[in-house]
Amino acid sequence: MEFEAKLHEIKRPIMVLGTSSGAGKSLTVTAICRILKNSGEEPIPFKGQNMSNNAWVDWEGGEMAYSQALQAFACGINPSSEMNPILLKPQGNSISEVIHLGKSIGITTAKSYYQDWFIPGWEVIKKSLSSIYKKSPNCRLIVEGAGSPVEMNLIHRDLTNLKVAKYLNANCILVTDIERGGVFAQIIGTLTLMKPEEKKLIKGIIINRFRGDLSLFEEGKKWIERKTKVPVIGIIPWLNDTFPPEDSLDLLEKKSHFSNPEIKVGIIKLPSISNFSDFDPLENEESILIEWIRESKNLSNYDLIILPGSKQTIRDQIFLENTGLSQDIREYSENKGNIIGICGGLQMLGTTLEDPYFKEGSNESSEKRINGIGLLPLKTTFFEKKLTRQINSESSWPCHSKINGFEIHNGQTEIENMQSSLQINPIFKDSCLGWYKENKRGGTIAGTYIHGIFENDCWREQYINLIRKSKKLPILSGKSISYKKKRELIIENLANEFAKNLNLTSFLN
Repeated sequence: MEFEAKLHEIKRPIMVLGTSSGAGKSLTVTAICRILKNSGEEPIPFKGQNMSNNAWVDWEGGEMAYSQALQAFACGINPSSEMNPILLKPQGNSISEVIHLGKSIGITTAKSYYQDWFIPGWEVIKKSLSSIYKKSPNCRLIVEGAGSPVEMNLIHRDLTNLKVAKYLNANCILVTDIERGGVFAQIIGTLTLMKPEEKKLIKGIIINRFRGDLSLFEEGKKWIERKTKVPVIGIIPWLNDTFPPEDSLDLLEKKSHFSNPEIKVGIIKLPSISNFSDFDPLENEESILIEWIRESKNLSNYDLIILPGSKQTIRDQIFLENTGLSQDIREYSENKGNIIGICGGLQMLGTTLEDPYFKEGSNESSEKRINGIGLLPLKTTFFEKKLTRQINSESSWPCHSKINGFEIHNGQTEIENMQSSLQINPIFKDSCLGWYKENKRGGTIAGTYIHGIFENDCWREQYINLIRKSKKLPILSGKSISYKKKRELIIENLANEFAKNLNLTSFLN
């Protein structure tokens, strides 16, 4: 109650709502965060509830959506799970893991979630808001909605759109994606379905992803403003810079755009893929072409195969076996292929996976123990609780360098036996973080639990150099642009483009 009494004293938050999922809310919030930071304000991102398997671990070991971590980077501050107090991580079959303030607290079906988790969810959202303002009383919250704010079958249990907007009395922006078509119907329909007190909160409309001559939309802009009595405050052009997709379905449209790649990388598109932002640093290497592999095929054309993280490792390993991809990967390894697995990908490269508590996709009608791909002599056992922590370590392969990243996984992996320990070597000073072995015919097989491993510039460059040497290409020698500097440049460019086409003056009262 103490926080509610002071709500009228805070800087009025800006909230970005969308006419649909994928309208551009996340990037709009990212851009506004950087614009306000550059203007001397103290922006902090917030999304009450997010559904994503693309996660980040904060410095207290709390899980949060990567999109809110990226927005925190845009604000120039450390990410914190308070910025995303509810994270739902889908596990398939309408089942999700529920995470409150960074900690896993249960599993729920979609139906049970709306029945059982609404009240505790709202309490954790209010607790997070109170904590943020207690620590940063002069901040301006930049709030992101989720999906559409007017899903009429769910609106009475919607935690993260209009309920938050009304609670904070936020100045709301409605974003719509003109690339999808039907932009006028999207806007009019969304506003029509709002209650009068909700519609009053909408202070501006953004038309996102506009291609061509902006002047051609002038009549459309006037029509929208005349019909809605809400100003169109921005028409944002199509932007080419790549950002990580929040939903793994967006990976289907994610393609490398460099014209003369020297190295071809194939990433296995697992049904339960997670933490796919791990590969953004590779997307930004001009010498690399990335392709996503969804079905069995000859892999010999690839210079590197990556097995990404998985939210359901057992289920995804069964998928690899049933589709023939496991055998494809084994055959690739025998032909001088380079393979790296990250987190769940590391676990699948091992020989044995045991799931005694049904945590990773097995169930009572299936085996609790299955075989992995069998390329590394490692056994993984999944326990009831998972490990989440930031990592500061040192690598010994392919180079000596400091390593930063984070762990977020269920399961403990160990070398099968003493004889097996002679076949593989630890990658890091902390030996349980990853292993590698060299194939007799050339190429390497490696696996690590560290998410964000490719963000370490020296490590990434030297790993790429192993592949370049095998192809007799000139080695990279400190020529790679620092990924974190590149990310900063992308955020800055994004903010500059938005600033040129967006009028926020009326929102900063």
